[in-house]
Amino acid sequence: MPTVLDDTLLDDPARLAEADSAGLLRAAAMAGAQVRATAELAAELELSERLDMGRPRALVLIDRPGVSRTLTRLLAALLTPSCPVPVVVAEVVPSWIGALDVVFAHTDDPGDRELAASLERAARYGASVVLSAPSEGPVAAAVAGKGLLLAPRVPVPPELAFPRGLAAGLLTANALGLLISDVQVLADQLDLEAEKDYLARESFANPAKALALRVADRVPLLWGLDPVAVAVGEHAAHAFAAHAATVCDVEDYRQALARPALRRAAQSGGGERDIFADPDDSPGDIPTRVLLLSVRTGPATDAARYQAEDLLPDADVIAPAEEIEADEIVRAAVLALRFELAAVYLGLAAGSIGGAGRFAPATA
Repeated sequence: MPTVLDDTLLDDPARLAEADSAGLLRAAAMAGAQVRATAELAAELELSERLDMGRPRALVLIDRPGVSRTLTRLLAALLTPSCPVPVVVAEVVPSWIGALDVVFAHTDDPGDRELAASLERAARYGASVVLSAPSEGPVAAAVAGKGLLLAPRVPVPPELAFPRGLAAGLLTANALGLLISDVQVLADQLDLEAEKDYLARESFANPAKALALRVADRVPLLWGLDPVAVAVGEHAAHAFAAHAATVCDVEDYRQALARPALRRAAQSGGGERDIFADPDDSPGDIPTRVLLLSVRTGPATDAARYQAEDLLPDADVIAPAEEIEADEIVRAAVLALRFELAAVYLGLAAGSIGGAGRFAPATA
């Protein structure tokens, strides 16, 4: 039986705070603090000096379950266009790992023994290892005295640790000279986004709440206009599943439009729903909401956007470059945070997280 979104909850700060018994909104809003704490620890550990090894043979990003999967893919998308060395994304350290390679991994599972064994082997073969993980357990022990451990200093639930892992990956790439990113600016912009999305701000002035309302009772189609946007869409899908039990489709928009049935659904499902319609009348007709995500700027992205908007006139375009003056790293992180907060708001309003009784079953 479908559920009815309690959208009145989103503009009632007292009820929102009561429903958010786990403190997820506050934890998500600490994204900037996670970035700063990670940067401070990296400085204390002298990460830049210890990775001053010249250009590595390869940078290996270890892809584990959870936000690790989405942040490594975002890092790869950010690095790929101009990175002077191969960037390899893998679930375990490749068999060819050696002393000229650098391995980066993020996990919030301190007992991931497969990862622990993989990192231990990388260190044994002389690779430089940077690990973002809790300081206790087999994973941390695998690199003790052999690698750099960036342990969390700002406690948040694992599904909200994306900013910490992303900051650790960016600092690693910075130290290797593979990417230029200002993590202090990143932290400041994440703070500004958290302020915009604060629970006391009403939906019309709150980007995260507005986004939650746009995708409520629909299947979100998160189609990226560039590779970085696709990676952010993958993280958004993870957040919606984690907090709102919502399944999303994520794809590069060109590939998305190559699927005729879903393309037809997208082209016919973007209008507003009839509030008097019986949801049981057309059980096979699942309404969709197309969100065209754009992080990069330039002629190629502009051309893709023009074509996509022409084919999908009812689609919503989310382009952080229209709101903030920042590089694509910051734009990607800000958009990821907005989706995280939108997913939490949606979960609270639909009752999939938070206090009991926050939703009502649809009745005839």
